[in-house]
Amino acid sequence: MAEEMKAAHDLHMELSRCPQLFIDPSTSLPHPHLRLLVSSFLTCLIMAHSSDHRDSFKRRCKWVNGPLIVGAGPSGLAVGACLKEHGVPFVILERSNSIASLWRNRTYDRLKLHLPKQFCQLPKLPFPVDFPEYPTKDQFIDYLESYATRFELNPRFNETAQSAKFDDTCGMWRVRTAASSNAEVEYICQWLVVATGENAECVIPEMEGLKEFGGQVIHASDYRSGEAYRGKQVLVVGYGNSGMEVCLDLCHHNSFPVMVVRDSVHVLPREICRKSTFELAVLLMKWLPVKLVDRILLALSWMILGNMEEYGLKRPSLGPLELKHKQGKTPVLDLGALGKIKSGEIKVVPGIKRLLHGGVELVDGRVIDVDSVVLATGYCSNVPSWLQASRTLTVTTELLHNLLSFRRLIEVECLQDTDCFNKDGFPKQPFPNGWKGKTGLYAVGFTRRGLAGASHDAVKVAEDIGRVWREETKQAKHVIACHRRCISQI
Repeated sequence: MAEEMKAAHDLHMELSRCPQLFIDPSTSLPHPHLRLLVSSFLTCLIMAHSSDHRDSFKRRCKWVNGPLIVGAGPSGLAVGACLKEHGVPFVILERSNSIASLWRNRTYDRLKLHLPKQFCQLPKLPFPVDFPEYPTKDQFIDYLESYATRFELNPRFNETAQSAKFDDTCGMWRVRTAASSNAEVEYICQWLVVATGENAECVIPEMEGLKEFGGQVIHASDYRSGEAYRGKQVLVVGYGNSGMEVCLDLCHHNSFPVMVVRDSVHVLPREICRKSTFELAVLLMKWLPVKLVDRILLALSWMILGNMEEYGLKRPSLGPLELKHKQGKTPVLDLGALGKIKSGEIKVVPGIKRLLHGGVELVDGRVIDVDSVVLATGYCSNVPSWLQASRTLTVTTELLHNLLSFRRLIEVECLQDTDCFNKDGFPKQPFPNGWKGKTGLYAVGFTRRGLAGASHDAVKVAEDIGRVWREETKQAKHVIACHRRCISQI
């Protein structure tokens, strides 16, 4: 044991002289960190000898004594709060300059939570009692700000994850980030929590004739209100909750929306008999199968909304809940747009064939005049763009000959694919089991079940990491009497 601790101390002091690693020489080094430091330093040397990684020494490397959370939206904040309850330190990275950037910067002014607040609150902190049942966008942002303050969550803003790879040499995740100041940092951590969410990037469909159109074309993330579209005919491409609400908002500003509906869609009333439709569905599913609940909801919707097919809105063959569970497609909760469709204030048209100068040609051959286009075509995950596989490298420990007398062969196995995420950036395992992968990889906010699903995942992730953290900390205390502290203060 004395020889191992002396070797650890010598290596620790050697690493502290490396300008790429931020290590406090005075920090006590528990025995469990020995393999981590040796293997990680080996990796740095390997990378220095690799032409593909010579630029790695231009980056600053930072150790994270705990999980690294990517994303400071509701999912990332929920994980952080739950980890606080377990006494686990962590670091949160956020690419924008504030928490909940999607809600703050990429939503329309009239937005409210579509579900009652009790289904949207994050773990450990309910909404204020004076908030309405359906909080506004600004109220929800205020709630998230108070949530971050309550649990002392301090994300590192303006840092974008460029790549993340699991390095089998050291058994750690290596996450490379780029800051707004053009500085590059590489974080090394045992646990990586992906909390960038389902709506990280806008989906922009390819449209023939886009250059010839001549009018304004924006994504719904850039739409704020219909004030700028008064008296104009606006083509809204998309028929989900965002598309419906954009059309309704345009009507309120004396615009003339035309909504493109290509496929079938479920439209449900937001409330049935003064009770949230979602709350009613949750209540019924406690005793009845999903298909039967769907039949009840559709019968009640027909009684309240009537037959929608005559207005160009066809229902899918699967029920709304079954479709949500199998394909992740959320039913539209009507806030008044359906009444505007029935009155003719919102026109419904089939798919687009191509855009023309000042107009659009539809798939049925009709040509209509259009001043502007709003693409309510949704969002997608950005995980595939930065969560990457590793290369295969085989090296000997001769590179550490002057530091330690290890003589074994270390082989870095290639990760052909992450065991947790598919090519679309969603967990391979369906809810409720998609939150945990292997090699310390976790996913939060990809359940397609809104904020309630994100909260479920956050609690599970924190419990799992907290359990391992307590076991490792307890083991370290038996080896050497020292408090487990961050090797690098970040």
